[in-house]
Parts: sequence; C-alpha cells; structure tokens
Amino acid sequence: MPLIQVVITLVVVGVILWLINTYIPMQAGIKKILNGVVIIVVIIWLLNLFGVMGSISGLHIGR
Repeated sequence: MPLIQVVITLVVVGVILWLINTYIPMQAGIKKILNGVVIIVVIIWLLNLFGVMGSISGLHIGR
C-alpha cells in the first residue's frame, strides 16, 4: 500500500472519530473507550501493514 493511501486512511479515520465525538452525544466514559479501541485497532493495522506483526505472530505466551 503506498504511503499516500496510508496517510489518507489515517486522516479519514481521524475525521470520522472526530465527527463521532463531536456530533453524537455519549457519556465521557464511552467516548474514552471508543477512542481507545480505535487507536489500538489503528496501531495494530499499521504494525501489520509495515510487517512488524509478522514477526510478533510467531511468539507464543504460555504453553
């Protein structure tokens, strides 16, 4: 995926999250959870996109 598409995707996700936070009435706690989930999903997507998740997926915790 070209870098410009990554930047455009991040801008679109940011604008959508801003619109949701601004125009949809929610409790502050729910907004924090929503923002946290979106940020975690975007970080995982970026790690997967740049190939970092490929090396992490080989790790096993526990047995």
